[in-house]
Amino acid sequence: MTDASSVTPDVAELIEPLRADPGASALLCDIDGTLAPIVPDPEDAAVPEETREVLRQLVGRYALVACVTGRRALEARWIVGVEELVYSGNHGLELLRPRATDPELDPAIADDARRARDFVLDLDAADVSAAGLRLESKGPIQAIHWRGAEDEAAAKRQAELIAGTARTAGLVPHWGRKVLEVRPVADIDKGTAVERLLSEHAVQLALFGGDDRGDLDAFALLERLADSGRLRAAACVGVASEEAPPELAERADAVVDGPDGFLDVLRALAGPAETASGD
Repeated sequence: MTDASSVTPDVAELIEPLRADPGASALLCDIDGTLAPIVPDPEDAAVPEETREVLRQLVGRYALVACVTGRRALEARWIVGVEELVYSGNHGLELLRPRATDPELDPAIADDARRARDFVLDLDAADVSAAGLRLESKGPIQAIHWRGAEDEAAAKRQAELIAGTARTAGLVPHWGRKVLEVRPVADIDKGTAVERLLSEHAVQLALFGGDDRGDLDAFALLERLADSGRLRAAACVGVASEEAPPELAERADAVVDGPDGFLDVLRALAGPAETASGD
C-alpha cells in the first residue's frame, strides 16, 4: 500500500503532515496491544512479520522510529524483532539504541535500582501464590500480574493491598492492564520517555500510538509540546480493545481497531505523501 487509502479519512488527515515531511517526523508507539496482539501469557507476545517489515520501511524514511514500552528494552527488541528501532524500556528507565548491546539506565534511579526488587522479595510468597498473582522482575521495576488467575477479582484485591504497602515503603505503585508495577521513582513515565527521545532528535512533528493507561502520559506530553509550539503537529492514536481504559478514546485524536488497525496506520505512513504524487 503506497497511499493512505488503508485508513479512514480522519486518520489520513491526521497523519498527512507527517507523511509530507518524514525527515522532520518521529513515530513512537507502545508494543503490547499496539504492535503485538494481547495474549494470555506475556512471554508469548510477538509482533507479526508483516508489521516488522513495515517498521523496517519506516526506519529508512522517518527521522525517528521508536517503541516506548513497559517491558525491558532488550525484551522489547526481541519481541518486535527490528534492531534498527530505538527502544525505551521500563517506561523510560532504560534506553536501547539501534544495534546497541546493552541499554542505558536512567541516572535518576542509579542509587535505588534494587529497591522495588527487594520489596517484592520480602512479600509473603504463600499469599502471593494463593491469590494467583504472578511476579515479573523487570530490573528496577517489578510487575505483579493477575491475568489468567482463577479469581481475577480476588487477585486484584490482593494486588491493591500490595500497592498500599509499597506506597508506605516509599515506592510508587502504577496500574496497568491487569498488572501492578512497583517503581522506585515517580517522575519517569512514558511521557518523560518521549520527551527524552524527542530532545535528542531535531523533529518538528510526532505521532504516538498506544492502547493502555500508561500511554496517556505520552499523549499528554505531545499535546503540551504542540500547544507550546515545540512541535508543528502532534498525533495521538488510540488502539481500541475490550480492556482499553475509557480515557483512551477521550484523549486520542483518532482511534483504530486493535493492532491490525494500527498496522494500517503504519502502512499509510510508509507510503509517499499524496502531495508528492504529481512527479
